[in-house]
Order: sequence, then C-alpha cells, then structure tokens
Amino acid sequence: MIGKVKGILSEVNGNVALIELPTGLFYEVFLPAALLASPIGQPIEIYTHFHVREDIQVLFGFNSKKEQDFFKLLIGVNGVGPKTAFQIVSFASADDMIEAVKQNDSGFFARVPGLGKKTALKIILELASKLDAAFELEQQYVSEEDKTVVDALVSLGFKSHDAKEIMKKLPKDLTLEQKIKEGLRLGSSK
Repeated sequence: MIGKVKGILSEVNGNVALIELPTGLFYEVFLPAALLASPIGQPIEIYTHFHVREDIQVLFGFNSKKEQDFFKLLIGVNGVGPKTAFQIVSFASADDMIEAVKQNDSGFFARVPGLGKKTALKIILELASKLDAAFELEQQYVSEEDKTVVDALVSLGFKSHDAKEIMKKLPKDLTLEQKIKEGLRLGSSK
C-alpha cells in the first residue's frame, strides 16, 4: 500500500501528475486541481490511495489526511467508484463535505458534475451513521416554494446551510413573499 508520496512535481497532464522520488522513480498520480496548480519542479507531499483492480492500478493523491479518509468513506458507498469519489473530493474541502453529510444536504453532492440526486442521497444515507449524523428523509423533500425561499436567502448573502436552518423556523402558512421577508428578519437577528 502506498499511503504517502513525497517528491518533486515533474509533469502535469490533465488531472494526472508525475512525481519524481529522490530515487529517480516516477509515480503517476491523479491530483485535485489545488495540487495540480503547484509549480512544476517544486517539492510536493501528498497522501495517497492505491486502487487496484485486475485490469488497472491507479494512485490518487490528496491535500490532507482528512481528504484521504473521506475518499475511503466514499468508495465504501455502494455505487460510488474511486473515480467518482475522487471527483467528489476534488469538488470541495473535506470539512464542507462532512458538514453537508451532517446537515443532510444532498443538494451539495448533487452539484458535483456527473453526480445525480439518487447517488447524492445514497452518499448522505450511508455516510450519516459513519459520521455520527442522523439521516432525516423529510429534510430531503421540500416544496418548490421552500426551495425558492432558500435560493432567495442564498442570493441575498446567506450560506446555504444557514438559509435552510432559517427555512425550518418559518411558519408554514406564510406566503412566498412573507417567508422571504421573515427569513431575512430571522437571519439578521443572529
């Protein structure tokens, strides 16, 4: 198992980099955009996951141990392979992904290019227990009007998580306009 690589970033081609070790050996590693932006010829130290199948061997690189650990959780989700898991981990920070699971925010994962709503829900469902979070199905289904209110609050500067929390506190019998106004009032009083 190759758990960590330290060397010189020698070459970048798409999302694959060659890392030269002091021994002269080069590792081909899939890297997230943040690491790919490192200058060629500079030292690099990354956590890795070595994925082996009968027809392929791939080395994935990560910014941190936390990112590597979340990747390993993702590949444990039924229907999420290593390339999809790597795409998810490359999309956002590990802390943001963990928070999305804890907040039952399947929309966060659904924004990852190529990831559908079903897979996003499956990720939340399967990882919630592993991250000591409770999966709440009713949080996954909100009315179109509630989505509009959340979107309006986000466009007015609130974080998605905060907007959803505000939405939960709003009375259900208000009109769309009243919900937005009340949401602004509740959000401003924090």
